[in-house]
Amino acid sequence: MSGSSPALKAYAEVLRLVRRLPPEVRSYYSRFARENFATYNDEVDPSTISSLLHRAYEHSCWVLAKRID
Repeated sequence: MSGSSPALKAYAEVLRLVRRLPPEVRSYYSRFARENFATYNDEVDPSTISSLLHRAYEHSCWVLAKRID
């Protein structure tokens, strides 16, 4: 995902969503996001990148819903 504009935009959006979480869990989820995006930094296959971005979105929605309940 290196230098990939959609990946960078997704990462920025995930970090914006993290700011909506309670302060006591923000550092955990921001670190979790950073580590996961870094893990797939070298991915070049568009299909795999699309799948990873979709998973990031789904996980973000799940975390936000979990924190609201």
